[in-house]
Order: sequence, then structure tokens, then C-alpha cells
Amino acid sequence: MRTTTAGRESTAEFDSASASALMLILVLVGLIALAPSVTNAQSTATTTQNSGVTSPEEEEPPVMDNQIFGHILFDQLEGRTNGPDNEFRWDGEGWIGTDMNKLWFKSEGFAEHGVATDGDTEALYDRPIPYLRYFDFQAGVRYDLDSNPGMTWGAVGIEGLAPYFFEFAPTFYFSDRGRFAGKVTGWYDLLLTNRLIMQPEFEVNFYNTNDPSRGIGSGLSDLDTGVRIRYEISRKFAPYIGFAYTQTFGETARFTREEGGIVNDPRFIFGTRVWY
Repeated sequence: MRTTTAGRESTAEFDSASASALMLILVLVGLIALAPSVTNAQSTATTTQNSGVTSPEEEEPPVMDNQIFGHILFDQLEGRTNGPDNEFRWDGEGWIGTDMNKLWFKSEGFAEHGVATDGDTEALYDRPIPYLRYFDFQAGVRYDLDSNPGMTWGAVGIEGLAPYFFEFAPTFYFSDRGRFAGKVTGWYDLLLTNRLIMQPEFEVNFYNTNDPSRGIGSGLSDLDTGVRIRYEISRKFAPYIGFAYTQTFGETARFTREEGGIVNDPRFIFGTRVWY
């Protein structure tokens, strides 16, 4: 019995020692397994810190491109003739600014026998419209600058690329004299070849009241439309020929007749399109 009891005590001591040894081995194995991960993590942190590269979570949000660009385009620098009468037409625009904020300048008008008519110049702040990818909001001032009495307007409008690549620019004008006006322009570039391009375009103007000093009547005032075919010797220089048709309506047509002008005026045109 004493031998059996001693054997059991010896076996229990052995089992206890074995369990302790097994637990120690497992702890050592765990430490050995964790050692490379800790080393790699420390190495990665050290490398990241030394290289200055931050994780995606630590990166700052991208900033807008604030580089300033500029562009000037004279889409129409042309002579118009119907045989007996000749006139000069200009229509140009330019902008300077960043991708998000631009300052636009626009100018157009006619000159005949040294007299400028139907001329106006605009200065507009321009910013892209959220959720309308290809349209910009524009607001600013317009000044009617020609040989007639000048007039200042506030201007609000949009300009951009409509579906099917049709350029579209409606603008609303208002003055402190209770006058309102609207202008809608549109044009389209149809590539006949890579260098030969046909461009139909139109412009219509509306006014809410008569202005005899400038020969303007209320309602639909005038239409200026035409088709130009240009050959791009380079992207920045393209001579063109075409056909233009101008018509005045309503009271504007009456003012035009009283001044000896032409209400329905088709003309052959030739000119140059340049941009920088």
C-alpha cells in the first residue's frame, strides 16, 4: 500500500510538472510567434515615419487646382456685305481664373460708316454649377457701349454644353430703370473634316419696354443668325466664309425703318476666327 500510495504521489507530481512544462512551452511558442509581427509593425512604422508617407486614413483631402489660366477667343471678326452696304461685325470673349472661379469678358457689336451700333460689353463672374457638369453660372454687369446712349444692366445667366454638344447661353438682364431684357445664343461645331468645320449659330434678344434712344422695341427685338464654314490652318487661326441673316421685329423694326435701316438683311460674310 505504501508503495502504491508513493507511486500515485509520484505520478501526480509528474502530471503537475508536465502540465507546467507544457504551459511554459505554449507561452514561449506564443511569444516567438508574436515577435515577427511586432518587429514588422515597428519596422513599418519606422519606415513610414522616416519616409514621410502617411496612411490613406491620415492623408489630407485633395485640394482644388488653384492654378490660374486664361483664354481669349474672337469667334467673329468679319465683314458683312449685301452689295451696296458693308458692315463690320465683332464677337469675342475671354476669361481668366481657376477651374472653379473665373472672370469672363464678352463683347459684340456692329460698325458701319464709322458708327458702332448694337454694341455691348459684359464682365461676369463664372462658377461651375453643382450637378450640372457642363454648365457654369454667370453673374455680373453689361454696358451697352456704342454710338447710341449707353446703358448699364445687371446680368445673370448660364453657359455650357447642352446634349449633342450644342453650346447654349441664355442670359437675363435688369436695370435700375425698371427695364428687363433677355438674350439667348447657341451654336454648334459640325466637323466636315478635321480642319473644315461648319458652324451654325443664332442670337435672339428680348426687351420688356421700348427704348427709342437705342432703337429698341418691346417684345422679341431682333434675330441674328448665320452659317460659317471655317478652315483651321491651326487651331488658333481659321479664316471662314458664310451667310448671315439679321431681322428686327415689332417696334424695333419700326424704329429701324424710321432710321432708314433694313429690317430683313441677308448678307455674305467673310472673316477670321482667332484665339489665344
